[in-house]
Amino acid sequence: MDIRTGFGWDNHRIAQGRPLILGGVPIPCDFGLDGHSDADLLAHAITDALLGALALGDIGLHFPDSDPKWKDCDSFVFLKHAAKLVRESGYRISNIDSTVIIQRPKLRDFRLPIRQSLSNALELPLDRISVKFKTAEKVGPVGEGLSAEAQAAVLIVKP
Repeated sequence: MDIRTGFGWDNHRIAQGRPLILGGVPIPCDFGLDGHSDADLLAHAITDALLGALALGDIGLHFPDSDPKWKDCDSFVFLKHAAKLVRESGYRISNIDSTVIIQRPKLRDFRLPIRQSLSNALELPLDRISVKFKTAEKVGPVGEGLSAEAQAAVLIVKP
């Protein structure tokens, strides 16, 4: 059996007048995240983790922010592309462990909807997707409410 791991990380500035989307789920909030696409940093981190596990670079290599084609794009386009590459390489996603770091809003009520959204997009059982939420304890740019981050680890296997 061939086993590979991948790690992804993303961060975006907080921005007024933009939606806050995490794992494909719109989160009611008075701010969103700044980015070329819809700035779904959780989807971006998981996409990078999948691409990294395959040694295929990062999200910017596949979907450059210099290309107007990706302006305001739904980040699940990127995520589904990475999952397709995993399948085409003969692997399957075993599990995903992810963390969103944002000072506010509190996200605990969105854990299940985000996991379900990711499960549907990746065609992966719900019990294979972990999504955790942390604050930065008011430390650094995330803690000061200036930005948000996401991290993801994935395990892919080839039987």
